[in-house]
Amino acid sequence: MLHVLLVEDDLDLAETVIDYLSLENIECDHASNGLAGLEFSQQHQYDVLLLDLNLPRMDGLTVCEKLREQGYDVPILMLTARDQLSDKITGFNAGTDDYLVKPFELDELIVRIQALSRRRSGQVQRLQCDDLIMDLQTKTVTRSGQSLKLSPTSWQLLEALMRAYPDVVAKQKLEAAVWGDTPPDSDSLKVHMFHLRKAVDAPFEKNLIHTIPGHGFALRNET
Repeated sequence: MLHVLLVEDDLDLAETVIDYLSLENIECDHASNGLAGLEFSQQHQYDVLLLDLNLPRMDGLTVCEKLREQGYDVPILMLTARDQLSDKITGFNAGTDDYLVKPFELDELIVRIQALSRRRSGQVQRLQCDDLIMDLQTKTVTRSGQSLKLSPTSWQLLEALMRAYPDVVAKQKLEAAVWGDTPPDSDSLKVHMFHLRKAVDAPFEKNLIHTIPGHGFALRNET
């Protein structure tokens, strides 16, 4: 069962959406203002966040920006009556993944929720695994507060691993993340993973980068 959060101050619309989602076996929590929506998002795990743009106490754009700054990678679908391209661009710049203009068909809402729930958001600006933090906005990586120096290739490999955390990333997918459709010789990935481990794990007591035999690599918060 999917679990979504609806942040919407129009109570009639919210009730209609919640009832319809329940018919589709989608569980829906509701917050009637932006501040409550922000708190709900931080306290519970959701598959998709449905976020109205015009909200009391904190508008939807601000909620979206704050969540992305905190590394929140749940897909966000912005609901709004504004249909101008400039409004949509503003929303995407704030970190939303999709846009649905009011009034909308409830069937379309279901389809978009189902599509968004299959992936993590690509809009997140802060990735974290244990004490390892990657800030995509400032292009910095730290571990235990120490700044790490990474080559461009190491950065791309680490970003792919952190976006997937804690899932396994296949060798082919890592190669594609760095070299696209023209993968290098078979030893190149091995060499670059060695350098990445040297930067990320070697100076610290606990290893975060793990080889998953027969599958690929993964970041894991374990000893």
